[in-house]
Amino acid sequence: MRSPKKILEWLETHWVTPAYSGGLLGGLSIFFFVAATNTLSGWLYVMSGVGLALLAIAAILPERTLRQVSVRRAPIHPVSAGDQITVELIVENQSSKTKTLLQVEDLLPAALGKPVIHSIEEIAPNRPHHWIYSQLVEKRGIYRWQTVHLRTAAPLGLFWCRRPRIAKAIAIVYPTVLPLTHCPLIDEMGRDQSLLLNSDRRAQTASEGLTRSLRPYRWGDPIRMVHWRTSARYGELRVRELETFTGGQELVICLDSAFDWLPDADPTQNDFEQAVIAAASLYFYACRQSLQVQLWTAGTGLIQGNQAVLETLAETRSGESIQVSSLPTSPFLWLTQNPDSLNILPPGSRWILWQAIANLNPTTSQNLTVQRNPGILVQPDQSLQMQLQLPATR
Repeated sequence: MRSPKKILEWLETHWVTPAYSGGLLGGLSIFFFVAATNTLSGWLYVMSGVGLALLAIAAILPERTLRQVSVRRAPIHPVSAGDQITVELIVENQSSKTKTLLQVEDLLPAALGKPVIHSIEEIAPNRPHHWIYSQLVEKRGIYRWQTVHLRTAAPLGLFWCRRPRIAKAIAIVYPTVLPLTHCPLIDEMGRDQSLLLNSDRRAQTASEGLTRSLRPYRWGDPIRMVHWRTSARYGELRVRELETFTGGQELVICLDSAFDWLPDADPTQNDFEQAVIAAASLYFYACRQSLQVQLWTAGTGLIQGNQAVLETLAETRSGESIQVSSLPTSPFLWLTQNPDSLNILPPGSRWILWQAIANLNPTTSQNLTVQRNPGILVQPDQSLQMQLQLPATR
């Protein structure tokens, strides 16, 4: 059986519900009608009739007010966790009459907070009304919602009428990227395994070699790369692009998202969230070092590109279904909470291990000392940024 509150909400979205003043006027009108029936007084019939007529008109007009009022939404620009998203709604009056006294309610997902309500005094005919508000987002993720409620009691304020509008929204909240000044873990892998990375670095600093093409000079290009003879011919500076000789392997950062990470003993800590932050920070550190780096998750496999990586890390979840059959066969950087998975890493790999499981097994620390690949054992009482800048240990 439906509760009275749900019945009123259903009536408001499908027809109208009386406001306090409407209920009071309805009660008085019925009282006057009963009194007129008992006393046969004409003036009581008149008062009762006027009250009922006002109620009938007030029940029709709010629904008409909401007609030809549309809602659309501007794109929401991605932000990082801890920042504010900016939401812009355009409420447009598509009729030839002025719309007054509207209430707009944006139904945000529960993870973002409570619904946000905005009042509009007046919208001119065939004119839009822009409503912009900010919402703090503390957790990464991809948030989707679409329902906006238009509500009004105009013009008499006796009945409330509410109608939903569809305005789809997607808010992408990236994980935090820590500003790493150095990272021995990445630097060692970059030196150890990739001829491609070394050839890229040589191409950036070389002034001689096989020229691939000539292009117009851009601000910041080294003067040594200017091809003076061609520049004199065209009357503008032209810069040489040297051929890059490739070979070897790429640096891959792998996040163990298929494993069902256990919660940390401290409720304010979340190991998987820290691993996502570490993956994003290490990826962009490697990019700043001019390394060719890719990200691997169980749900997406190998991906690259700043935006693709950030969107993947924003959406990934612990214990997600495996869409990729196997890990890369070349050495990679492994971020996990499962110490048993360290035994399957290829030679030359590195690892970062969170300790929620390690603390439950007294022999885990001893097993880690015999690992053939060095790594970092994350300490929960220390800064993650500081630990990512420490050298790997065996």
